[in-house]
Amino acid sequence: MNKQTKKKQSSRIRSVFQWRKKDEKVMSLFLTAGYPELGATAELILGLEKSGAEMIELGMPFSDPLADGPTIQYASNVAIENGITMDKIFGMVQEVRKSSQIPIILMGYINPVLRYGIEPFCEKAAQSGVDGLIIPDAPIEESSMLARSARANNLDLIYLVAPNSTDGRMKRIDEHSSGFVYCVSVTGVTGARQGDEVARSVDRFIGRVNKNVIKNPKMVGFGIKNHEDAKIISKKVDGFIVGSALIDSIRSFYPNNEWKRNVFTFVKDLKYGDHQKHKE
Repeated sequence: MNKQTKKKQSSRIRSVFQWRKKDEKVMSLFLTAGYPELGATAELILGLEKSGAEMIELGMPFSDPLADGPTIQYASNVAIENGITMDKIFGMVQEVRKSSQIPIILMGYINPVLRYGIEPFCEKAAQSGVDGLIIPDAPIEESSMLARSARANNLDLIYLVAPNSTDGRMKRIDEHSSGFVYCVSVTGVTGARQGDEVARSVDRFIGRVNKNVIKNPKMVGFGIKNHEDAKIISKKVDGFIVGSALIDSIRSFYPNNEWKRNVFTFVKDLKYGDHQKHKE
């Protein structure tokens, strides 16, 4: 890969934050690769972008997803049954890159990365058009090899902070992260939660985040299920991430004939509230 391609690729995530309108919140959506069917992923990503998504976190299914709640566990199991592989995930990204420059971040567990090989994985990810990695079970103390390889291939490596992270740890994570810092709004596994449950605990946490994370943009996720949640929870950060609520939406509409259209309507509502007031 030539330097120009690398430079362009590595700037996609940063560009989203640099070019957003004042007070506009960036929306990143988590989608399990290969769910609900292998052939739908690239088309879903393109439709999600048209519906208001500015970034995509593409989940790498794994057979033992210990940090995930029932929704993403279910989606991962279906994708594995569908025959998803790492090379097929790279192929999906390549397919999207034929017509879109939306930032794509691979998110998942370290085991499949180790099995593929850290260096080959990072090289293939970059060649395919991936922009960054989120590997929650590879903390900064245990990811020096991954960090080196990601840096060598101009992949942003995004770390997570949570309500139980100390101030000092938040500062270290900010120092090591690139692209943005992922703020986990509540402790526990992934899953949509009641908005007031999240809102009550998130204010103090975000206050600490804003005091300690000063180098990177901040995205908040876990527990957001609608536009009101997103507005409340992301008001003091740069944007929000929705995963389980999107998977729940796909699961509720699939395989009806209009399932994709209904999912895209759900996403417009997430981003804009009453999407009828906004043009596509």
